[in-house]
Amino acid sequence: MFVGTASFDLLLGDVRSLKQKRSVVRPLVAELHRTYAVSVAEVGNQDLYRRAEIAVAVVSGDAGHLTDVLDRCERLVAARPELELLSVRRRLHGDDD
Repeated sequence: MFVGTASFDLLLGDVRSLKQKRSVVRPLVAELHRTYAVSVAEVGNQDLYRRAEIAVAVVSGDAGHLTDVLDRCERLVAARPELELLSVRRRLHGDDD
């Protein structure tokens, strides 16, 4: 069994309030969950309206599949025109960890 996580640090575009931030972050979280069947949540920078941190978690029996899913999640986030992907942190855990 392998567990992989990815944390995306995001800079949101033309957002001037926390309400506008939610209108950008919620659809992104829902799309990641629906498209790739991953666990996803906003995990940081909740009090800043132009920044967001989104985390994704995946469990798989194959490390290659895990990496592929995390790659696709990263591409989906990076392709969104209303935000800028500042950094990505990944962790992979196997049975030996």
